[in-house]
Amino acid sequence: MVRPAQQQLSGGAGRALPVKVLVHGVSGRMGGEVLAALCREPGLEPSCGVDAKVSGEYLSLPDGSGQIPISSDLEAIIARCRPQVMVDFTNAEASIRACRMAASRGVNLVVGTTGLTEANLQELDSLAREHRIGALVAPNFALGAVLLAHLVRGLGKYFEYAEIIEMHHDGKIDSASGTAISLARSLREGRDGPFTRPTPEKEPVQGARGGELEGVSIHSVRMPGRMAHHEVILGTQGQTLSLRHDTINRECYMPGVILAIKEVVKFKGLVVGLDKMLGL
Repeated sequence: MVRPAQQQLSGGAGRALPVKVLVHGVSGRMGGEVLAALCREPGLEPSCGVDAKVSGEYLSLPDGSGQIPISSDLEAIIARCRPQVMVDFTNAEASIRACRMAASRGVNLVVGTTGLTEANLQELDSLAREHRIGALVAPNFALGAVLLAHLVRGLGKYFEYAEIIEMHHDGKIDSASGTAISLARSLREGRDGPFTRPTPEKEPVQGARGGELEGVSIHSVRMPGRMAHHEVILGTQGQTLSLRHDTINRECYMPGVILAIKEVVKFKGLVVGLDKMLGL
């Protein structure tokens, strides 16, 4: 049974209607978590879902409260359900295509997909301003990871060496992670030049020192049994400083996603990073 229309009301007369949310990538693991979080949150309504691999016309909600329409046709389902916000957890190519379509229909954007380029971000900012919508792109919605990025910002100027170790499940499609790249750039802030990156005289295994960004070595681990883990190691004469964040399950991202949905309808243009929403 489709969720009744009268359930869209959040209360009595004079009270605001809930924000209607489209989940792009609804069949994925993050899509399922987003749906469950939306069902728990007053003031937000899971309106519809889109996924390239959907079967059927409706999807049962995780809390058993009803069903929502689903489709592989984003344009058609936006016209049918008229969502106010699209939450996207897919891949970079699918994400930018979906954002172009949704933005042109006046739908605000919350994007957790990693791998977007600087050109993609510039395009999203232009789209958001042109169509007078809000767009938020965040490399990580876990509040602990956002605080880690905040903590390392400005620390880099006190150290000569910096390395990042990031570990994820074997299904992650990009390497290094968007969070690791963001951390490396945060470390670089306030420095006059890149970090010192020792180069070995011999390298029997090519690439053993990891990737490099701004003099920061980034090491990516991919294997089953991992979720998302980021460790920043800073070094200078006679000492090191290590900071680490571990993601235990995908539920940890949901407070950040919910915050982003509520805030993105309040501004126009692009915001990059959940830290802006937290006032950091």
